[in-house]
Amino acid sequence: MRIIGGERKGRRLLVPKGRKVRPTAARVKESLFNILPRDFSGMDVLDLFAGSGNLSIEALSRGAAKAVLVDASERSAATIRENLRRLGWIPLTEVWTAPAVRALKGLAKRGDQFDMIFLDPPYEQGWVERTLKALARSDLLRPTGIVVVEHSAREPVNASYGTLVLKDQRQYGDTLLSFFQCAAKERPAD
Repeated sequence: MRIIGGERKGRRLLVPKGRKVRPTAARVKESLFNILPRDFSGMDVLDLFAGSGNLSIEALSRGAAKAVLVDASERSAATIRENLRRLGWIPLTEVWTAPAVRALKGLAKRGDQFDMIFLDPPYEQGWVERTLKALARSDLLRPTGIVVVEHSAREPVNASYGTLVLKDQRQYGDTLLSFFQCAAKERPAD
C-alpha cells in the first residue's frame, strides 16, 4: 500500500497482519481522493477504525494540520505509530487504542472538532449505524466538515442521522462511499 498524492507520494505503508484488517482498495482510495478537495491545508482529520492509518496519512500528505487515528486493535495502533514514525508525523498526530464510540465520547468531552472524518469499519457488523448515531450526538464535525463512510453496499445507511445528512454516494464493486455533511443551519430572516 502506498501514499498516492501530496508531499509523501509513493511512500509505502505497513499494514497490520491478520484477517481483521481490510485496507481500502487502491482503486477506491484513488477515487475517494479525486472526489475530495485536493488541498487539505489546515484541516483537522479524524480516522475511525484506522487500520494502517492509510486514509488520514493520505490527508496529512496533502497538507492536513493534524490527525487523530482511532482503532480498537493494539496491533493496528502499533502499525499506525510505526507508519507515522517513518513519515515523521508523530508531532501532527494522536493515536487512540479504543473502540470508536468510546473515542468519540472522549474527543467530544475534550471539545475537539474536525473538518474531515473517515469511518471505515469492518463490513456488515453494524458498526456503520452505531458509529454514525454516536457521531451525530457529538459536536465533533465542524459546520463545513465532511464525514466519509466506506462500507459494504449490502449495509445501507439512512438519509440522515441527527444533523448529519447524506449528500452523495459512490459505488465501487461491493464498496460504497457515503458522504455526510451537517444540515444547513437556518439563518434568521433579515
